[in-house]
Amino acid sequence: MDITEVPVSQDNKGKKKKNKKPKKKETVSEKGNGEGSGAEQKEEAKAEKSEAATAFPPTFSVSEIKNKQRRHLMFMKLKQEKRQQKMQLKKKKKKEREALGDKAPPKEVPKTIENQRVYDETTVDPEDEEVAFDEGTDEFSAYFNGLTNPKVLITTSDRPRGRTVRFCEQLATVIPNAHVYYRRGLALKRIIPQCVARNFTYLMVINEDRKVPNGMVLCHLPDGPTAHFKMSSVRLRKEMKRRGKDPTEHSPEVILNNFTTRLGHSIGRLLAALFPQDPQFVGRQVATFHNQRDFIFFRFHRYIFKNEKKVGIQELGPRFTLKLRSLQKGTFDSKFGEYEWVLKRHEMDACRRKFQL
Repeated sequence: MDITEVPVSQDNKGKKKKNKKPKKKETVSEKGNGEGSGAEQKEEAKAEKSEAATAFPPTFSVSEIKNKQRRHLMFMKLKQEKRQQKMQLKKKKKKEREALGDKAPPKEVPKTIENQRVYDETTVDPEDEEVAFDEGTDEFSAYFNGLTNPKVLITTSDRPRGRTVRFCEQLATVIPNAHVYYRRGLALKRIIPQCVARNFTYLMVINEDRKVPNGMVLCHLPDGPTAHFKMSSVRLRKEMKRRGKDPTEHSPEVILNNFTTRLGHSIGRLLAALFPQDPQFVGRQVATFHNQRDFIFFRFHRYIFKNEKKVGIQELGPRFTLKLRSLQKGTFDSKFGEYEWVLKRHEMDACRRKFQL
C-alpha cells in the first residue's frame, strides 16, 4: 500500500482563536524604566478611576437613576464623599485654631431644633409677680408650702400583665407614700370617691397595650386637674445594663428642666407635687423630669461622692418617657369633662420648631 504525502497550504497550518487578545507592545519608555515603572502606572490608573468614580458634577441628582441597586450604590458613594469633605474641613479648622492659639475666634454654636425654637407668647418669666401669685393660690400651693404631704394611689387597667405589675411595684418604691392596688372591673368614677375618703391626694392609672405600659392618667384629688400622658420607652430596673441597688425610703430631690410655658409650668408643678417638698439629703436620691421637644424624660438616680471634685451617679430606675395628650379641669370625666388643653397633632405638630411645654 503506497502512502503519498499531501502538501499543506500555509493558510491551513493553524486556525487562529477569535477571542485571542493581541499582545501589548512595550513602548520605549516602559523598556527603559523597568518593572517598577509598570506597577506605578497601574496604581496611578486605579487612583484616576476611583477619583473619576467618586467625583460628581454639581448638577448630579441620584434620584434620576432608574436602577435601584445602581442608585443605592451612587448614593452611598456620594454620602462618603461628603463625609470626607466634612472631615477635611474640620481638620483644617482645627489646625488653624491651634496655630492662632488664644487669638482664635470663638467656636460657632451649632443650629439645633431647641435653639431655633419658635417664640411662644405664653413663656413664663420666673420673676413675674402674676406667676408668683398664681403659684401661691393654685391647687399645689399647699404641697410647696409644706402644709400637706402627698399620698399616691397607683392602679392599673383591668387584668394587668406581668410587665405592668412589675412597673407599678418599682414606681411605688420611687415615689414616697405610694400604694399599689389592682383594678378588677371597677370604673374610675367609683374609685375617685373612695380615694378622697381615704385621704389620697393623687390617683395614678397605668394603662397597657399588648402587655406593655403605654399610658398614664394622673388625677389630682379632690378637685383636679387631670392629665393624660402617652408613655413610651419603659424600662424596668432589671432590664438596664448597669443594675443598681433598690432605692431607700428617703424623700428625694426633684429637678424640673425646660418647663417654660404656662402649660409646661402647670404640668411641672403637677409632677413635682407627687414627691414631698422636704428632701432628705442623706439619701442622696434625685428624681428628674427633663422636658425636651415636649417629651418628658423621667430618671431616678443616686449620686455618690468619689472625691472632692468628682461625683458619680447610680441609676435606680425605672425609666420612662411621657408625652402630654390632654389636660382636664377637675377630676377624671371622659364624657362631661372640661378640657384646658388637647393635643391636635396635625395642627400643632405642623412646625417642628414649635413646642407647647
